[in-house]
Amino acid sequence: MTSTTDTDTGQGAAGERPRTGLMVLAWAWVGLPFAYGVYELLLKLTQLFAG
Repeated sequence: MTSTTDTDTGQGAAGERPRTGLMVLAWAWVGLPFAYGVYELLLKLTQLFAG
C-alpha cells in the first residue's frame, strides 16, 4: 500500500506557503538582463556580418 506525503506532492513543509511572487521576481532579475544581452548580441552580429 502506498501513501502520499507532502514531499510527493511538492508542497514542502507543513504550513509553508508557495512563494510564487518571489520566484517570478528572481526569474525576472536574471532573465530580463539575459534577454537584453542576447538582443544586443544579435544586433552586433548583424552589424558584424552584414556590413
